[in-house]
Amino acid sequence: MLRMLFRFTALVSLLFLSITAQGQRIPNSSIALQVNGQVRYAQGGRPAEFILVRLESFGGGVSGETTTDRSGKFTFTGLMSELYIVSVRVAGFREVQHQVDLRTQVTDYVQLQLVADDKAPDVSSSKRGVVNASVPNEARAEFEKGREALLQAYNADPGILHLENAVRLYPKYSEAMLLLGTAYMDKQDWDKAESRLRQVLVLEPKATAAHFALGELYLRQKKYKAAEQDTLEGLKLDDRSAQGHFLLGRLYYELGDIVKAGPQVGTTLRLNPRFAPGHLLAGNILLRARQPENALAEFEAYLYLEPNGKYSEKARETVDRIKQALAKR
Repeated sequence: MLRMLFRFTALVSLLFLSITAQGQRIPNSSIALQVNGQVRYAQGGRPAEFILVRLESFGGGVSGETTTDRSGKFTFTGLMSELYIVSVRVAGFREVQHQVDLRTQVTDYVQLQLVADDKAPDVSSSKRGVVNASVPNEARAEFEKGREALLQAYNADPGILHLENAVRLYPKYSEAMLLLGTAYMDKQDWDKAESRLRQVLVLEPKATAAHFALGELYLRQKKYKAAEQDTLEGLKLDDRSAQGHFLLGRLYYELGDIVKAGPQVGTTLRLNPRFAPGHLLAGNILLRARQPENALAEFEAYLYLEPNGKYSEKARETVDRIKQALAKR
């Protein structure tokens, strides 16, 4: 059983960064710990499709987020042996939570029901990734086709066509606009990407995902001030977003400010210790801070979590170089 957890810290008064082992265990990869479940509306019993489900460890920290499919089902995999809380928050409904104990079992199945709450506060549904229930079926079908096309095809054009149709059929379809923004971003069509993402914020000012997507958009264009502004706006709305803190860490790293980058990556890994890109960025920051031993631990953590990832080969090469350099000391 491999034992590892690396918490990222920064001493602001010195250019000094460190990763410290905390004794967290990542389970043997041959044992697939997972949580499956389904979300339904209490009234009528129909599946709650495209609803954001959050998984948090009992001690705090987001372990994962996923969206229910058309039958209201969801799955979390690659989990550790510990207590978790599955939660769903939907505007107009009571928050529902369920405790899951994976210390004595490898899987659990959760049934969650959404009960209407007329006294619920007016929370933006897009902040939690909830799709507007008033979306017409035809528009929703186009959205599904577009999302599926983007997932399966190297050419984004068919998916974009379906998503644009969805927006044409339902002009307030903020989730389709958000996906269009990211699709145009991947095509480096910056103007269309920015336009669609800004439209999301017009409809849903508290849409954290749109703020983070704009932060990514500006970061790719090296518009650092704008990237920082939108990312910080997103974190004001959801300061427990590992994605947001990681994005801010990347931004500061690109600017060469490892004192600011370090705490952001540290927060990312505290919120989600199994977030492989966070370990990769931590390793790069520690190398820049001239801490090869700690950097080596982070690169190895990345490779353990993502052995066949996009940057795995480069990470292995870096691990070999660090080991060779340490051996010569």
